[in-house]
Amino acid sequence: MKDDAGLTLTTISISAPDPPALATFYQRLLGYSVVAEEPDWVMLRPAGEGVRLSFQTEPDYLPPVWPGGPGDPKMMMHLEIQVDDLETAGKHARDCGAILADFQPQEDVRVYLDPAGHPFCLWVAT
Repeated sequence: MKDDAGLTLTTISISAPDPPALATFYQRLLGYSVVAEEPDWVMLRPAGEGVRLSFQTEPDYLPPVWPGGPGDPKMMMHLEIQVDDLETAGKHARDCGAILADFQPQEDVRVYLDPAGHPFCLWVAT
């Protein structure tokens, strides 16, 4: 959907040390399809409308630390993924290769780390 200025968010690009591997993780997690693939870049698209995800090589990639402390690589962004059930979605995320973060700031949200260390949140609408 376009805003009043005619702007539409189409893609979120995520830095990774291995874009094909991270794209495979999110493809399994979200059920997205690969629509473009090069050695250093992969794009996924949801069925129907929605924001695409792309993964690009970052040669000097350092995973963010969650939660970050002084001097730690900081999280630059994270994905918020709405789910129907935290336990079911969490099991699916772990089966895909995610790791449950040690620090959980809220009861109705679960923070996981993808294989490249990016935090993402699973949450249930109330």
